[in-house]
Amino acid sequence: MTTLDATQVLSDELLARFAGRAATYDRENRFAQEDFDELKAAGYLDLALPPEFGGPGMPLNQIVRMQRTLAYHAAPTALAVNMHFYWTGMFADLWRAGDRSVEPFLRDARNGEVFAAGHAESGNDIPLLLSTTRAEKVDGGYRFHGRKSFGSLGPVWTRLGLHGLDTSDPAAPKVVHAFMSRGTEGSHTVPTWDVLGMRATQSDDTMLDGVFVPDEQIARIVPAGAAGVDAFVLGIYAWALLGFGNVYCGLAQRAFDMVVTSVKSKRSMALTRPMSYHAEFQHTIAEMAMALESIGPHLDCVANDWSNGVDHGPAWVIKIVSAKHHAVESAWKVVDDGLDLLGGFGIFRSAGYERLWRDARLGRLHPANSQLAHELVGKLSLGINPDELPRWG
Repeated sequence: MTTLDATQVLSDELLARFAGRAATYDRENRFAQEDFDELKAAGYLDLALPPEFGGPGMPLNQIVRMQRTLAYHAAPTALAVNMHFYWTGMFADLWRAGDRSVEPFLRDARNGEVFAAGHAESGNDIPLLLSTTRAEKVDGGYRFHGRKSFGSLGPVWTRLGLHGLDTSDPAAPKVVHAFMSRGTEGSHTVPTWDVLGMRATQSDDTMLDGVFVPDEQIARIVPAGAAGVDAFVLGIYAWALLGFGNVYCGLAQRAFDMVVTSVKSKRSMALTRPMSYHAEFQHTIAEMAMALESIGPHLDCVANDWSNGVDHGPAWVIKIVSAKHHAVESAWKVVDDGLDLLGGFGIFRSAGYERLWRDARLGRLHPANSQLAHELVGKLSLGINPDELPRWG
């Protein structure tokens, strides 16, 4: 593995250009194409690839810190490329562990394919473990029937990682994980992305009308539910959720710095000095700072353990889900409290803060959301099978 500093890939000049374009992408509701092109040219999308596949083999703990830096300047751009990393990073981890089944996908990534996520579905709040998409076994592969939401990297992905439920044996349903090439017959993109925040990700829906995926592009077939959490699925959770957490951590730090700068010069006719000397302003800034102090180290601790091969067994789910939940909830509090201090000035688009506020709110919607996070952590802490249905009375 190669140890790189963020400045070796994300130069100050590059980051400044990203920050300068962020408001335009949001206002025009268009994909961060120029950002993506520059990141790809800089080799950023290849950071997780092992040396055998042309990359430096950067582990999770290094990449998520770089994602935090990128998110400080352009959070939607970081969130979009996180979808690519959570595939290439997971593939790389499995490769290093001796799993050669991921070789075709690593070769694809080496050859410039861009991976996106096709997991979100309306009516399914347990991503990866269940699916409203139907997976039908046919000669030479599977056909998929369904609709996938939140397909980040919408205009540029070339490989969509998706999953569907094979219920051909009702007593033993299976989740089929596959990779579909863009333009596959029976697939098409539905432009749906006109939303509250993170608009530059352009996370449009993808329709799967009997899409055929050959056996060589079927990555895993596992039992439905928590029983299907193998190294492949757990790796997706680790890279995706810790990536999400670091994106919102970087966003919150940017918001905090903006607020601190503002209140140092904010005036009131009732005071002879700036509002930074107001006791309640100091109290709120302290609350924001203390929240930020806890986010980064928590994310770093879990990511370091993952990258260093610490064996937490079944507790890995608790640690990953808890770190993501803590990060996005705390980040939201930081950004929302900051708006209170900025006051009316903060709601003007020209100030740049309301965009951060809208983006920050979306962190709490990413899986695992609060309801699922508490259910998983509660059941696993009590030794209850997450697949067990709740009973009352």
